[in-house]
Amino acid sequence: MSRSICLFTGQWADLPLESLLPKVKAMGFDGVELACWGDHFDVGRALREDDYCANKWALLAQHGMDCFAISTHLVGQAVCDRIDERHESILPPDVWGDGDPAGVRTRAAGEVKDTARAARRFFDAAPDSIKERMARPGKAVVNGFTGSSIWHLLYSFPPVAPETIENGFKDFATAWKPILDVFEQHDVLFALEVHPTEIAFDIASTRRALAAIEGHPAFGFNYDPSHFGYQGVDYLAFLEEFGDRVHNCHMKDVWWSDKLSEAGVFGGHTDFGTPGRHWDFRSVGRGKVDFEGILRILNRLEYKGPLSVEWEDPGICLLYTSPSPRD
Repeated sequence: MSRSICLFTGQWADLPLESLLPKVKAMGFDGVELACWGDHFDVGRALREDDYCANKWALLAQHGMDCFAISTHLVGQAVCDRIDERHESILPPDVWGDGDPAGVRTRAAGEVKDTARAARRFFDAAPDSIKERMARPGKAVVNGFTGSSIWHLLYSFPPVAPETIENGFKDFATAWKPILDVFEQHDVLFALEVHPTEIAFDIASTRRALAAIEGHPAFGFNYDPSHFGYQGVDYLAFLEEFGDRVHNCHMKDVWWSDKLSEAGVFGGHTDFGTPGRHWDFRSVGRGKVDFEGILRILNRLEYKGPLSVEWEDPGICLLYTSPSPRD
C-alpha cells in the first residue's frame, strides 16, 4: 500500500517555506505537513487573501510536494492550558494580546476555529490528485494540541479529589465542543496528538476525553508512538482501540532505558540529550518503537493517509545528503 512520506515542518519553521522545500525534496520526501507558524501556513492570510491558498499549492507543486494536513499545535495548546509567561513564546502576538489568561484562551479558541475554516479553503484549492488520496475522502485534517487545565495535577500529591480531575475533562468539553462544531460545519477533522501536557496523554485519558465530548465526530487523532513508549503505554493497543479515528500519523522514534536511570520518566528537569535520562526522542529506526507492528495494524485498518516524519533527535545531526527516508 503506497503512502506519501512527508516531513512535518514544525521543527523547521525558522526557515521560509520557499527555502525549506528544496531541502525536503533533496532529502527524498514526498511532501510536507505544514505548521501554522513561521511562514509555512498563515491562517489569517488564507482567510483574507483570495489567492493565498492557490499560491501555496503552486509553491508546493513547483517542488513536487504533497500535503495532506496542516498543524496548529502551538495555538491549540493555549485553549485549555493554565496560561502563564511560557505561552507568550509560542503564541502569535494577536493571540497572546495582553497575556490575561481568560483572554488568551478565548482568542486561542477563536484562532483554532479559524484554522478549520482556513483548512477547508486550503484543501478545496488542492489538486485533484491530493483530494483523491486524502486520509478520509472529502475531509481536511488539522493536527494539533488541546492543552489541559489539569496536567499540573498529574502526580496526585497533595491529594487530588476525583471531582477535580472530572472538572478538568468538563473544562475540555466546554472549550472544545464549540470548536469541534465549527470543524464539523466545514467538513474538517481535528486530530489531537495524544501527548503529555494534553487532556489525553495515554489510553485511559483518551477514553475519558472522548467520553467528555460525547464522541464528537470531528475529533480524532494524530498518532505519534514516540509519546507512548517511554511512558510504558501500549502504543499498538492504542491503534487497535482508536484506529478508526486516526487521521494522520507522525513517524517519530523514542529510546528508553532498560536500566534504572538518574532522571526518570519525568525527565529530572534535564534537557533532551542529557546523559543519564531515562528516555530521549530518536530518528526513525534508532529507538525502540515497533514500526513494523504499527504498519501492519495501519494496513489492516486501511489507513490511506501520510506518514509524516517529525524529526527530533538531540543526539545526531540530519544531513541533507542523507538517503531517502524510506531507506
